[in-house]
Amino acid sequence: MEVPTLRSHKASAVALVAFLIIFYFRFKLGSIVTATSVSDWYQSLHKAPFNPPNGAFSPVWMVLYFLMAISGWLVWRHGKSRAVWIALFLFGIQLAMNLGWSLLFFGMKRIDLALAEMILLLLVVIANTILFWRIDRLAGALLAPYALWLIFASVLTLYIWALN
Repeated sequence: MEVPTLRSHKASAVALVAFLIIFYFRFKLGSIVTATSVSDWYQSLHKAPFNPPNGAFSPVWMVLYFLMAISGWLVWRHGKSRAVWIALFLFGIQLAMNLGWSLLFFGMKRIDLALAEMILLLLVVIANTILFWRIDRLAGALLAPYALWLIFASVLTLYIWALN
């Protein structure tokens, strides 16, 4: 699928860097929130037998945030249509909700609220993936691993909530 040339190459390059920076800072902010309780409170929780080791989460999220940044940028390149702006608005909402989960789970230690928020986040990400797919199939495909990870993370959160 050919991308419309509604955005200049310079604007596109600047936007790509901006998307990458935004997602890098989102990753760092989440890391700061997570660090407040990952070494003590989180360690004391009973977890699912298939819970990944703590060291696995950061690399997975780094890859997912990179894919999300590229996905958002690909949609942004399609111009200023109503469909693009709605999709990007929803994209911003899911990014804020993503941080909300970290704040609820690690910051406030509210597993119940984090689980409820995760379910809503997953629904928003699925809707966002569909909207992105309609605009740019690669952009939608790049959000699919994020949606799959959120399903897995929801199961992990459910286990933690049920066991604690």
